[in-house]
Amino acid sequence: MFILILQAIWLYIKDIAGKDLDFVTIAKFMAYTIPVIVPLALPLSILLASIMVFGNMAENYEFAAMKSNGISLQRAMLSLTVVIITLGVTSFVFANTVIPWGHLKQRNLRRNIAQVKPAMAISKNVFNQLADINIKVADKSGDRGQYLTDVIIHRKNPLRSGNWTVIKSEKGELKSSLKSDIIQLVLSNGNYYEDLFVENPTKRASSPFVKSYFDTYTLNVDVSALNDVDMDSENVTDDHQMLKIHELKSQIDSFSYKFNENKDVYNQTQHSKWAPNRLTNIIKDYMKEEPDDSPFFERLNAYQQRRTIEDAMNKVTQQEYVLRTRQEQLQRELVRLNKYEMEIHKKYVLGVACIILFFIGAPLGAIIRKGGMGLPLVVATMFFLTYHFIGIFAEKAAAEGAFPAWIGSWMSTLIIFPIGVFLTYRATTDQGFFNINFTLDSLLKRFKKKRKTPAATP
Repeated sequence: MFILILQAIWLYIKDIAGKDLDFVTIAKFMAYTIPVIVPLALPLSILLASIMVFGNMAENYEFAAMKSNGISLQRAMLSLTVVIITLGVTSFVFANTVIPWGHLKQRNLRRNIAQVKPAMAISKNVFNQLADINIKVADKSGDRGQYLTDVIIHRKNPLRSGNWTVIKSEKGELKSSLKSDIIQLVLSNGNYYEDLFVENPTKRASSPFVKSYFDTYTLNVDVSALNDVDMDSENVTDDHQMLKIHELKSQIDSFSYKFNENKDVYNQTQHSKWAPNRLTNIIKDYMKEEPDDSPFFERLNAYQQRRTIEDAMNKVTQQEYVLRTRQEQLQRELVRLNKYEMEIHKKYVLGVACIILFFIGAPLGAIIRKGGMGLPLVVATMFFLTYHFIGIFAEKAAAEGAFPAWIGSWMSTLIIFPIGVFLTYRATTDQGFFNINFTLDSLLKRFKKKRKTPAATP
């Protein structure tokens, strides 16, 4: 858990650093991160602990002493099996209650932290939103980063949406303190461009605008609103990782109904657009008289033929774009629906995976007969990473629709289940993972040179 928390800090350091956060907010973020990383920490901990415990017992010949007194490996594992099954049921309850709560709190806290005034208000090579402007700089210099190069500012208009004012300058300087509620920008050698909005529709066609050049331009930006962020606000509550099983099922029913309804509406709309009577009307628009038995295209003049071909190509191109856009939209909706379905199965997978990994780690430790933090840690880490990566790839493929959603959630568990059965059988029957002596003897026999028999003398 400690290692994964450090990894989470490294992952979200960009969102936390430079935000002037107090210790309480950082502690809350770490507390909300703990439930999020439990699906990784718990199975790995069970696998590692079982390998270490049973490996240490086998290394000290404790299993041999048990067997000499008539205690089999199954009987020795019985109490731990009850504990692991109880832990599996508890992990399911935890995955259905606490983990969604952790995702809800952590994501909303990250969102709120991102809105706090940063200690370094302007970053390089990215647009930074400050109040009603978006600013981008190519480079910063100075002891406080107050000197800016290649400044581009998009200023919003409160009367209409969009960026209608653009300010660009070669250099700029931050005159005020970065911790102040007012950021003062002094720009030099730049241009000012603004699209004007006129109420008279006839004058809009001329696209009036204002353009000017300035040697020095001072811009004051009030960022006091950035300091009034409520860290406890929860604006995102419907993500699939934040919901319980009954909430996920409700969302899936709603998404499925809307998905099928949108498909039916789109099919009906496309059918009405390209029905035979519609095509007939299009053809008649290019004919001077009623069609006869001759092909309609031959009855058109050269200009009408060219117009017909151009319009047909435009309609086909437009329809192709509409179909591609609609296909991408349906694919996004399908991916979202698959993620919600997989999230239901993942709550069950966590408990089952804990039980299966125990029945892998325990016999594996008894077979390798090595305790401590050396070889067991290496074996457990490699085995768990393989299990984890298979799960990631399977979930990604299932979300894209390569196979059903439930297979994406259960694939890694289904793959390791036969391994657990095999290792448990080998350990309970006092057999190793493989007979190393037999393997070495077979290899030596293959590479061993055959002796030449001496030739018989006459």
